[in-house]
Formats: sequence, C-alpha cells, structure tokens
Amino acid sequence: MGDAIGQMLTSAIGIAISPLPLIAVILMLATPKGRANGMAFAAGWIVSVAAVVTVVVLAGSGADAAGDDGPAAWTLWLKLALGTLFLLLGVKQWKDRPREADEAGMPGWMKAIDTFTPGKAAALAGALVIANPKNLVLAVGGAVSIAGSTASADGKTVAASLMVLIASLCTLLPLAVYLAGGDRAAEVLGSWKTWMARHNTAIMTILFLVLGVKYVGDAISGLTT
Repeated sequence: MGDAIGQMLTSAIGIAISPLPLIAVILMLATPKGRANGMAFAAGWIVSVAAVVTVVVLAGSGADAAGDDGPAAWTLWLKLALGTLFLLLGVKQWKDRPREADEAGMPGWMKAIDTFTPGKAAALAGALVIANPKNLVLAVGGAVSIAGSTASADGKTVAASLMVLIASLCTLLPLAVYLAGGDRAAEVLGSWKTWMARHNTAIMTILFLVLGVKYVGDAISGLTT
C-alpha cells in the first residue's frame, strides 16, 4: 500500500494546488448563494475526481498492470508519454504567461459565477476535472501509478481514496474556512485568491516540470531494468 500511496502523492498534490478550482470556489463563496454553491462545487469536484481515478485504477489493475517483476511494460510506456506531456505543458505554460505589461483576463464563466445555481456549480466542477487537460492528465497519471503499483486490491483502494481526498483539498479547504472562519473568512479567502492568481504561472510551470522529470525518470528506470 505504501508503494501505491507514494506513487500517486505527487499527482494528487499537483491537483490540490491547481489555482483554477480554488479561485472558482472562492468566487462562489462570495456570492449570495455561496454556501449552497460552494458545497455543490466541492461535491461535484470530489465525485468527478473519484470517477476518473476509479475507472483508471480498475481498468489498469484488470490489465495486469503489476506483476512479480514490477509494473507491466505498458504502464511504464504510458508514464513516459504522460511525463513527456507534462514537460510540454510546463513549457507551454511558461511561454503563454502574461507579460509584465499585460493583465490576465478573467474567463467568461468566472464573471457569471454570481448567477450560478448549485447544479451549475457542480457541473462546472466536473468540467474543471474532466474537460481541463491539466487536471485530467494529473488525475490519470496518479491513477496509473496506483494501478501499476505492487499493492494489494485493498491497498489500491486506500491509495485511490487518499488521492481523491488530497486532490479535493483545493475545494474543501476554502469551504471549511468559509463555514468555520466567521468574519475573517472573506479576508483569508480573498488573500488566497489573490496569491494564487498572481503566482498561477509559476506554480503550474514548476509543477509540470517536476512531474515530467519524475514520470520520465521512473519510466526510463523501469524500462531499462
């Protein structure tokens, strides 16, 4: 089980520090329907991440992803492809960064958040997991690592559950601060949103490069032994 948890941890943390869902849920919490929309967004996020991780782990484990000699070759080739994709995403993220004189524009859906219903909030969360290439690749990469580990079925279940929990901290922590923070909640959440928006490019660039190097290194190490 420790192997499965260790393999998925980097990807799970990568999803957890993704700025977009954190900014989205903070914006929702500041609307008149903040409590209902925030809870719906968090629920939609958890369900979507759980669905992706479960499908990949079950499919991978059922295809003999790991044996006595270690991960199956196909999982290593997939990790090599994912690692290469992470490196390319890191380069693209840096190249597309806003210049000093530019100001990153707010997406249209962010401007419309104050009109959202709980249903739309949950649907947005699902879209940010499944339709967002960055989060989807991170979720698939972590799930493939669990499937390719030497853990038992129970160990993989625990690792997958922990991955979903860690990956959902970007929505659960702001919601917890909002529900328990009292008068200071708005100030704390506002500072989080400002900081994440300001450092979005640096955070994601470093994250993708670190994950890319790790995945490529793990794949090459496994394929050459």
